[in-house]
Amino acid sequence: MEKSALVYIGLTIITVMLAFCVENREYVPEYLRGGRLHGEMPGCDRCKARNRVAMFAVFCLLTGVSACRIAVGNDYWVYWLNFQLIEQNRHVASEIGFNTIVRFFRWLFDGEKTQYLSIFAFFSVTTVFFFVRAMRDQAVNFAFSLYLLMTGGYYFNSLNSVRYYFALALALFSMKYVLRGEYGKFVLWVFAGAFIHKSVLLVIPVYLLAKFLASAKLKKRYYVIGGVFAASLIFCQDLYREIIFWFYPFYRDSEFDKGQLSYVNISKCICVLVLCAICYRESLRENVINRFYFFLNLFGLVVYCCGSFIPEVSRVGYYMIISQVFLLPRLLPEMKNKILRRLAYLAVVAAFGIYFVFLLKGMYLVDIRLLPYLNWIFN
Repeated sequence: MEKSALVYIGLTIITVMLAFCVENREYVPEYLRGGRLHGEMPGCDRCKARNRVAMFAVFCLLTGVSACRIAVGNDYWVYWLNFQLIEQNRHVASEIGFNTIVRFFRWLFDGEKTQYLSIFAFFSVTTVFFFVRAMRDQAVNFAFSLYLLMTGGYYFNSLNSVRYYFALALALFSMKYVLRGEYGKFVLWVFAGAFIHKSVLLVIPVYLLAKFLASAKLKKRYYVIGGVFAASLIFCQDLYREIIFWFYPFYRDSEFDKGQLSYVNISKCICVLVLCAICYRESLRENVINRFYFFLNLFGLVVYCCGSFIPEVSRVGYYMIISQVFLLPRLLPEMKNKILRRLAYLAVVAAFGIYFVFLLKGMYLVDIRLLPYLNWIFN
């Protein structure tokens, strides 16, 4: 493995170690109730101060590695070319919000040969901010959630597909508004993300449905409706594809339109559902928040199993299964059997660690190219 991979390994280790300084469990219920209007105590005690310092350090490290990269990612120079086309008012496939931001930075740094670096830096800062803020508001075990975010590849893949991972981070952040019942704020944040990557609009019906099912007593008709929808993904693929290509016509017959099954993500969803079954009485039956994350994971499994016809199906599924970074740290501590609980922790940590190793090896592939890591400070 090439030496620059140590940057990613070291970053993961250091940020997770810093995250152990964050004690967030007693504050998350306050954040999810809606802040000061719904019970958060004003002021800043010693624990909150320590949390803020540690989270800010994590934010700076993650932002630094991301913002200082150069020529990292298979679409890095594709974005660079799009920046030129946007400045020339030529047609590009990106959304109006992204194009406006590009024009602003190119105007602000007019004449600078490296002005494109400021655009990448802006999206690095904002993407990492929403990731960290989402964990601050929803992660009862900040270190565990950060470990899952890092080893699950969500952060490192954000060095690629800049627009999509900005939208994904914003979707993760907006979950708290669904859980609070502040649906107006939720929709406004999602619409803001849609100006950068319109695929995020998908989360509006998905997250609202997950919240409805999490709060309701499940009846037989819900199972029937769910079964019919899953069947429609198998038997009405042409209809769904036409809807998708109406939004993304350039995906038709492209390299993204491969129709592949993501066995790794299917396995992750199944394993999480098994843990949910084990912890049902303690963690799911009466807990709306956990049930919300559970249904998102279930939706992700359905998408991965029945939606292989969807171009870039992994991106669709990520909007749902990224909730695992919050669900797993909430499930495992509730296991009453101490031995089973320790084995479950070990299994999750080991599984994500092994996945991270394979992720690092795959970063050298031509269609990923996240390694070798280069930055404009030393390279």
